[in-house]
Amino acid sequence: MGHHSASRRAVVCRLLTISDTRTVETDHAGALLRVSLTAKGHRILEQQIVPDQVENIRAAVQAAIDDPACEVVVTTGGTGVAARDVTPEAVEPLLSKPLPGFGEIFRQLSFAEVGAVAWFSRAFAGCAGDTAVFCLPGSFNAVKLAVDQLILPRLPHLVELLR
Repeated sequence: MGHHSASRRAVVCRLLTISDTRTVETDHAGALLRVSLTAKGHRILEQQIVPDQVENIRAAVQAAIDDPACEVVVTTGGTGVAARDVTPEAVEPLLSKPLPGFGEIFRQLSFAEVGAVAWFSRAFAGCAGDTAVFCLPGSFNAVKLAVDQLILPRLPHLVELLR
């Protein structure tokens, strides 16, 4: 299977919004994730809002990783520097292979849009066994940037390599 045929493969995802304050109605970044992924033919197994606590985040991501049907986990929120931003602390220990290039390129692209504040982002990606994990900021524009420029163009290929 060549790269072009692989790019049409549907990928099965779980989406997690990390927030103490967002609701289904106010979760614009989560809604964008769902719309962007499904528009490309990918399937959303589940979408949920998870409180900003290490234990809750880790349990939700671990449950997604443990689900054999789930190929990709995408979180939004909790990747900044505020006291409540604990997504990296919760998720990084679950990864078997970090993908540092994702965060590096995300911050580079983000810098072009928002300037020096881009380095405050701790967005990252990695693999937990055969599951891809992306942890994105909670901002709508940051999610749009990551999904459009980094995730969607290579997602089926990444999953094919992992599976």
